[in-house]
Amino acid sequence: MKRNQTAVRVSQAGLLRQALAASALAVALAAAAPSIVHAQAAAKPAAAAPATQGQPSQLVLTNATRIVSTLEKRRDEFTKNRGALDKFVATEFNQMFDREYAGRLVLGRHGRGASDADVKLFSDALADSLMSRYGSALLSFDKGLKIRVKSEEPLRNGAIVRVKSDFVRANGQATPVDYLMRKTGANWQVFDVLVEGVSFVQTFRQQFDGPLQAKGIKQVAADLRAGKMTAQASQ
Repeated sequence: MKRNQTAVRVSQAGLLRQALAASALAVALAAAAPSIVHAQAAAKPAAAAPATQGQPSQLVLTNATRIVSTLEKRRDEFTKNRGALDKFVATEFNQMFDREYAGRLVLGRHGRGASDADVKLFSDALADSLMSRYGSALLSFDKGLKIRVKSEEPLRNGAIVRVKSDFVRANGQATPVDYLMRKTGANWQVFDVLVEGVSFVQTFRQQFDGPLQAKGIKQVAADLRAGKMTAQASQ
């Protein structure tokens, strides 16, 4: 009986981490959002475009609060209409995440000497796999989730910024979620998220190191597209 109870607790902890991982990714993608496109834009007033220039910590706070609020308001709609949820998540990924830079980091040594086309092929397949795998997990985070920004730390002489925050659940439990951002042009973009100190980029790099060594970039990208392999942001 004790073993079963322990297994249940481990399973619940895993589900919570998955929900937090999905929520963190979605919020991170909104951190540099130039706009947000609702699935029912024709029936609703257009959302005000959030700022993309200024202090990264303020961008995280403002836009993270916006996206969490949107998910809460449209939870019932998204639960009934997975297509609307997929469109919402895809919009966030496609507009706000520095997927090619993140993809190159995930490739690591396997990306050295790779063509830009191959890096893009892998990066797009990885991002789409994440959207497919974790989109529905967004619906499982607690109502009343709040974002609390704690600090902003410049790295590499200011080329990169680490924004430290907490995801605070309705019961007051806080989970540390950090964002690594870099400036592209006049805007800040997110390229990595750390939940409880665990980097998604490093997790993916470890996960795909073996397959990339054995199969190469193009085949791993094809396997991701075909669903033969999935990106697992939480263990």
